Amino acid sequence: MDCELAYLDGEFLPLDQIEVGVRTHALHYGTGVFEGVRAYWNGDRERLFVFRPLDHYERLCRSAAMLGMHLEETAEDLCDATAELLERNGVQEDTYIRPLLFKSPETLGLWHSEMPESLVIFCSPFRVHTSARGARCCVSTWRRPDGNALPSRAKFSGAYVHSALARHQALLDGYDEAIMLSSRGYVSEATGENLFLVSRGKLVTPGEGEDLLAGITRDTLIELARNELGLEVVERTVNRSELYTADEVFLCGTALEITPVTAVDGQEVGHGQPGSVTRELQRVYGDVTRAMHPDYVHWCYAVDPVASQ
Repeated sequence: MDCELAYLDGEFLPLDQIEVGVRTHALHYGTGVFEGVRAYWNGDRERLFVFRPLDHYERLCRSAAMLGMHLEETAEDLCDATAELLERNGVQEDTYIRPLLFKSPETLGLWHSEMPESLVIFCSPFRVHTSARGARCCVSTWRRPDGNALPSRAKFSGAYVHSALARHQALLDGYDEAIMLSSRGYVSEATGENLFLVSRGKLVTPGEGEDLLAGITRDTLIELARNELGLEVVERTVNRSELYTADEVFLCGTALEITPVTAVDGQEVGHGQPGSVTRELQRVYGDVTRAMHPDYVHWCYAVDPVASQ
């Protein structure tokens, strides 16, 4: 099912009628902020659930403020607008939602005061198909930029060129994904996902000081690992060599959920197969995102799909 409608500056319009000119400021200078949000279809309950939308939209507001942008809507307003967008599109399957706030004037020049902004939210069907063999990763020669040069706590559209470079090189070299080091030389994150290791019975993840975006999926898994699996979770600096000696490694993010890493730089992680902790977290996360776990239903925003209008 295609999502034909999008939300643009307070209106619901046909997506194919929304156009951006080639002179648009955000296209040239990366002056935009965005989020990636997921909605999950629960077939047993015949309901769609948006996962942690308030957390995503609160982060969008923080990112916007850091770039000197202003949202007219509150985070709560945007949750409601997203639910209405899904309802109007009659969505009844797993879906990816992309909100984007961007400097919209068609003008050249790095910065101007009082530049207008536009907010668009659109969605498309999206189901994760994680390969049974897991992801084969390399450690990229491209590093995450220092947080004093490019803030890592905001999702600026222009900031992702570093990730694009690392992903491009990884694919050229025959890998599925790249793991990036921080400016200090410690493990940071992948090109669009956070990273976890299982080592000596503990779940370990790089700390926020390593130039990473502390993702909402990362936060979710820390809580689930502690509460549901009884694991000790440690946030600390991670040396590159630990990637080769860990029992398990996995990546996590809104789009790709939990992706096992089975090899790094051609060297197998553990036994070269997704590990037991990774598989158990995948199972619990799947239940939580579809509002099937009673302790976490507060994270799930219920939507009642209706016929497309």
